[in-house]
Amino acid sequence: MKKIPIFLTGICLALSANVAALASTADAYPEKQVRLVVPYPPGGFNDTLARTASEFLTKKWGKAVVVENRPGGNTLIGNSTVAKADPDGYTLLITPLPFSALPGLYRDKMPYDAVKNFEPVIWAGSTQNILTVRADSPFKDVKSLIEHARKHPGEINYGSTGSGSSNHLSMELFLDMTKTKMTHIPYKGSAPAVTALLAGDIDVLFDNLPNVYPNIKADKLTALAATGTNRAPLLPDVPTVAEAGVPGYEVTVWFGMQAPAGTPKEVVAKINKDLVEMLRQPSIVEKFGSQGVEIVASSPERFKALVASEVAKWTGVIDRAGIKIE
Repeated sequence: MKKIPIFLTGICLALSANVAALASTADAYPEKQVRLVVPYPPGGFNDTLARTASEFLTKKWGKAVVVENRPGGNTLIGNSTVAKADPDGYTLLITPLPFSALPGLYRDKMPYDAVKNFEPVIWAGSTQNILTVRADSPFKDVKSLIEHARKHPGEINYGSTGSGSSNHLSMELFLDMTKTKMTHIPYKGSAPAVTALLAGDIDVLFDNLPNVYPNIKADKLTALAATGTNRAPLLPDVPTVAEAGVPGYEVTVWFGMQAPAGTPKEVVAKINKDLVEMLRQPSIVEKFGSQGVEIVASSPERFKALVASEVAKWTGVIDRAGIKIE
């Protein structure tokens, strides 16, 4: 029998030891408290996702998963906290769509690289933004809104929750694709923006389905269109923006979780696996679905591809629109 050279034997033993060490790392994780950072104040679906995950994972892992709200700086404060954290799986970040707009908004002032400094864990779910007007609005459909905007550039006021928010981006993409102009009125959150719409301070608003659905259901607001590729399950009679006259328009309002770049892939895989288990529970599907959020529960690789494509998409929209931080 031919003998294996000593140096090859050493390499094989080293590789085996490395594989065993990685497996051991994943098996042992977590050995201490895990911090789950939300770059927004309490309230809203980002916080709901974080607290749902915290409760589930704390029970499953036997170690506390603590939600830490770190709002401010258009989410840069919370995002930076995680980007600079040790890549050991003990600091995680709730990541929504606006994350992908920041590189275009801040350019060389970004304190981190949105693609290189994070390790995507899971695309948890998605919802849609709904184009809404007051129930007594003269705009009864997307066509009439576009026609008025073309005849009277800048006359229509639209609201948002700030530059780079998903509702702001949804409208800027809409204006870009329809070659129209409206006046942007930013607010500090969805609640004041919806209140302004109801009061007549603004004429139109794109906002997350969970935020406007109660007023649509109460006939105080009228839904003109949804931003997805398919109609929103909670609003089956409301056309998509594409169906309503803007072919090719699509905005997916996504929610996910990331870790610092360099976090061991075995740890990322474990977190992903356990979150997929959580998201596929019928009670969670029903809970999120009642808020207009559809479960995705993706692989880390699929979420990584989404983030990269969204950064490219929204950087282009921001460039063409000339959006600046207000």
